[in-house]
Amino acid sequence: MTINQRILPAIKHMKEFESLLESTSEYIILLDTRLGLLKKIVNAGQKAGKKVLIHVDLVQGLKADDYGMEFLGREVKPDGVISTRSTVIQRAKKYELITVQRLFLIDSQAIEHNVQIIKKAQPDYVEVLPGILPGMIQEVKDRLGVPVIAGGLIRTMEEVDEAIQSGASAVTTSRTELWKF
Repeated sequence: MTINQRILPAIKHMKEFESLLESTSEYIILLDTRLGLLKKIVNAGQKAGKKVLIHVDLVQGLKADDYGMEFLGREVKPDGVISTRSTVIQRAKKYELITVQRLFLIDSQAIEHNVQIIKKAQPDYVEVLPGILPGMIQEVKDRLGVPVIAGGLIRTMEEVDEAIQSGASAVTTSRTELWKF
């Protein structure tokens, strides 16, 4: 499974979601939403031909334990999930969802620790934050052998281009001015 889209729009507000339904963007990432709206939003996105990925850690009212992931996998049926937690990634694989594990580049010790966890979880993608560290994008990609998505603090098209040139498969951003499809 390959994401063939340079910029992955990450939405925070329903107005943004509605505008993306009319766009040529294949993928949409839901950042901050409520459990009660989740199924309706995912259905609307999929009906419009979009692949919807949910940032599980940011869904208000959802506990990402076995039962919460069962609810997502069987009832909501998104195309994929994003999380910082390897247990979420492993649970999502049971429902054949696209998995993206977030990796925060805080310091060398945190990176070492998370690389080991990510190797065990085997996500489909790793999202590196902040995405403005080109050398780290390539290093993480080389060490994990998993496609890398760059996210966080990317503010310009030049930074998007630099992340892609450094080995990122795509860039996630909530900056609507960068959503040019």
